Amino acid sequence: MNRPAAVEVTYKNVRFLITHNRTNSTLSKFVEELKKYGISTIVKVCEATYDTAHVEKEDIHVLDWPFDDGAPPSNQIVDDWLSLVKIKFHEEPGGCIAVYCVAGLGRAPFIKQKRHGAFNSK
Repeated sequence: MNRPAAVEVTYKNVRFLITHNRTNSTLSKFVEELKKYGISTIVKVCEATYDTAHVEKEDIHVLDWPFDDGAPPSNQIVDDWLSLVKIKFHEEPGGCIAVYCVAGLGRAPFIKQKRHGAFNSK
């Protein structure tokens, strides 16, 4: 299956990398890509298809917040997401959070957009 290329989305000083799920055979290239964007946190919104320990060895924190494709994330996931964004960009202005789902087309972009206005919160 052909997957779309990773896309960086920027809003003011907030950056996100929207991408698709990887496999163990593509992990080295994935880690290189994450480092290129300065990623230190990944949010997975689907089941993992690779060993996350390899990524975490590279000081990239992996969060598991799966929800069903085509469905909205739970209120808890939305609250966790907003908290992560607030903390992450306070600690690392200009940093980048990676978000991915199976194809990088449904859930990953959706969670980024779910509460877009929250980026302006105090």
